[in-house]
Order: sequence, then structure tokens, then C-alpha cells
Amino acid sequence: MGKLDGRVVFITGGARGQGEQEARLFVAEGAQVVVADVLDEQGEALVKELGQDRARFVHLDVSREEEWADAVAAAKDAFGKIDGLVNNAGILRFNSLVDTPLDEFMQVVQVNQVGCFLGIRTVAPEIGAAGGGTIVNTASYTAMTGMAAVGTYAATKHAILGLTRVASLELAHLGIRVNAVCPGAIDTAMSNPAQLDPTADASATSAALDELYRKLVPLGRVGRPEEVAALALFLSAEDSSYITGQPFVIDGGWLAGVSLF
Repeated sequence: MGKLDGRVVFITGGARGQGEQEARLFVAEGAQVVVADVLDEQGEALVKELGQDRARFVHLDVSREEEWADAVAAAKDAFGKIDGLVNNAGILRFNSLVDTPLDEFMQVVQVNQVGCFLGIRTVAPEIGAAGGGTIVNTASYTAMTGMAAVGTYAATKHAILGLTRVASLELAHLGIRVNAVCPGAIDTAMSNPAQLDPTADASATSAALDELYRKLVPLGRVGRPEEVAALALFLSAEDSSYITGQPFVIDGGWLAGVSLF
């Protein structure tokens, strides 16, 4: 038996990175998965690999209210219900606060913060109608502290923790548990954009990042998206049946402090 047998889970940003690994793991654990993303080609390829009986792709820009309604309708047409949501979609921009254009600030807010809000607002009634379930919001290590050059991103991730806590209170009577994962440095295209540039030396960039994280992270390495997926699985399964409204940091010890050794 899988940990998610009989469940239907909707995953945003599911075409690559953490979302892709969540989709793969959830299917392996018995779930039917809706992969939602703006990356149509990658999302369709993933679903083809996972199998149409276990996964479906829907195009979704999480910042657009009308697309949420269409995506949820398509998910219900495919699998009949939704009883789990992983609000994983997000973007990152590097800039100091005083140099951040308003358009850039609002772009990050629309995807990260508004997207999470719209996900909760649109999908929670469906989860309640299905008899209860789970919502996992992807926050960040930066939701628990500050980090220079990612102020907009950090602000949205702090907001996601607020949404998580309020949603956990308001949705408990529907049998819905709401928690947040807070990843630190994870080896995805978001933290290493060179993975997306065919002209870049991605291996050299990865080596430089590895050296940086050996100094910053007590466990001495960057995290893997599969490790974040395992945490999302825990929070989506009965293993966490008495947990709601909580942030879960997965950062190799980065938030614990500075090591001199």
C-alpha cells in the first residue's frame, strides 16, 4: 500500500524542480496527480512518463484567478475530486530593495503570494467537499529570517506563513490540514539558473554553489528536490495527522546559525 492510495493531489509548479519530484513521489505512493504549470511542454512530457491513468497536466498561471477555475474543473473532470493541494509554484528575483522596480516586486507577489492565496481559496472548498485532506504551501528558509538581495521573495514567503496559519484555523472544521515547507538551498533551476542556459557551464556553476554551501550549511551541501518532496509527502499523508498550521524548515541546518568548524 502507498501512503497516498486513493488521493488526488493538485501540484502547482509541477513540471520541474521540487514540483516534478513531488509529482513523481506522490504517484509512486498511490496518488493520482494533477501537474499544473505554465511550462506546457515539460508538464506534458512528465505526465506522459507517469501515465494518463495516474497524472494529468493542466496549464495554469497561478496569478490568474480565471485560470484557477478552469484548472480545477479540468482536474475534477479527470479524476472526480481533489483532496490535496501543494502550492509549489514560485519565482525568485535578485535585487536590493532600493533597486527593485515596482513591476518586479509585483510580479513576484502575484506568483508567490497571490498564487498561494488563490490556490487555497479555489481548492479548499473542493477538498472539503471530498471529505477533507491537506494543503502544503511552499514557503522558504527566508520566511523564517532575512537574506540580502531577495527582499521581495522573502516578503512573499513570510506572507505564505501567515496564510498557512490562518488557513489552518479557518479550514480545520472541514477536515483540512494546512502546513508549509521552508526549503533552504535546493539544487533546482531557481537557485541555479545556469541549468536552463544551454550556453552556460552549469557544472562549473554547480561546483561554485557547492563550495558556497559547504561553508554556509552545517550539513555541507545543497539540498535535493527529492528531499523536499519527501517532506511534502509526510505533510500530505496520515503520518502527520495531528499536525496543522506549522512551518517545517528543510535547510541542512542553515537556519540554526553560523558554524566555525
